[in-house]
Amino acid sequence: MIQIDPYSYHCGAIDCFNEMIHAGLKRIALSHPAATREERDQLIPFSREICQKYGTHFYLEDEPLLTDLFPISMNKGKWNIIYWREKEDLDSYLQIKADKQALLASGEYCAEARRQIALRFGQLLSYPEERSLALMAENKELEPIE
Repeated sequence: MIQIDPYSYHCGAIDCFNEMIHAGLKRIALSHPAATREERDQLIPFSREICQKYGTHFYLEDEPLLTDLFPISMNKGKWNIIYWREKEDLDSYLQIKADKQALLASGEYCAEARRQIALRFGQLLSYPEERSLALMAENKELEPIE
């Protein structure tokens, strides 16, 4: 089998996700988490080109939204690019982040509130609710809350 370098692999995923957003199959999509800002930023020129091709946009995320949808190590301390078409979808993402921060600040980010944040994020990623619930149930690496 031909080996694909990581950059080319990520570019293929970016193209696929933006095609899905353009077709209305996804509201937002995330790049693969990058270990460094520099690694993420190498994808900016390609992201610009692909977004122009599909009529989508991108947002550089330096502090990703951490929820029980994914294992904490997948995104904590990582850098992402969020792809979107409708401004309201990016605004929804940013609102979920703000709502989580408010819940954390008030000490209310637990139980049902925590579950709802993850479900809202899954919905924004266009995951069926049952799949979001399954991902949350499978996740054994949750964010510790102090």
